[in-house]
Amino acid sequence: MSLYDRDYAQDSQSIENSLEQSSELSTFIKDTYKLIAASLIAAVAGAFVGMNAGIPRSPMLSILFLVVELIMLFGMSFADKKGMRGLALGLLFAFTFVTGLFLGPVLSMYVGAGAGHVVTQAFVMTAVAFGGLTLYAINAKADFRSWSKPLFFVLLGVIVAGLLNLFLFRSTMLSLGISSVSAILFSMYILFDTQNIIKGRYDSPIMAAVGMYLNILNLFVSLLNILGILNRD
Repeated sequence: MSLYDRDYAQDSQSIENSLEQSSELSTFIKDTYKLIAASLIAAVAGAFVGMNAGIPRSPMLSILFLVVELIMLFGMSFADKKGMRGLALGLLFAFTFVTGLFLGPVLSMYVGAGAGHVVTQAFVMTAVAFGGLTLYAINAKADFRSWSKPLFFVLLGVIVAGLLNLFLFRSTMLSLGISSVSAILFSMYILFDTQNIIKGRYDSPIMAAVGMYLNILNLFVSLLNILGILNRD
C-alpha cells in the first residue's frame, strides 16, 4: 500500500525543481559550446592575421605572448567571478584571438615549407579526436573527477620539460616525446572537462569554454608538432 501512499504536492514540487534544474543545465551546456565555437572562430581569425603579419619566431617573443595570455586569463577569471560578464566575454575572445595570432607564424612556416598537408592532417585528427572523446565522455559511466590532480601534475611536468627543451636541450626527439605525452594529456583533459560541463560542475560557461578551448588548441599543437617531426626529410 505504501506504493500508493504519496504526498502528491511534494512530488509535484520535486518534479518542478528537477525540471528547472534540467533546463538550467541544458542552457549552461548550450551556452558553453556556443562560446567554444565562437572562441575557435576568433582563434582562426587570429591565426589568419598572424600568418600574414610577418611576426618573427623567437623564444623571447614566445614568453611575451605567454605572459600576455596569462594576464588575460587571470583578468577573465576575475571579471567572471565579479559578475562582469561583458568584460569576461571580451577577454575570452581577445585571449583566443591572441593565441591564434601567436600560432599564425608556425602555420605559415609549415605552409611556406610546402607542408601545408601537415596542418590539414593535424586539424582533421584534432576534430575527429574531439568528436570521439566528447561522445565517449557523454556516454561514460565512470566518474573522471579523480583525474584532476594526476592530470595537473602531468601538465606541470610537460610545461617544465617543454621550457627546458626550448632553452637548454633543443632536442628533436625530446620534443617528439613531450608532444606525444601532451597529446595524450589533453585528450584526457577533453574527457575530464566534457564530463564536468555536462554535469554542470563549472561555475560559468565562460570558464568552461576557455578550458575546453585550451584542450583543443593544445591537442592540435601537439599533433602538429608530432606530424611535423615525422614528416621531415
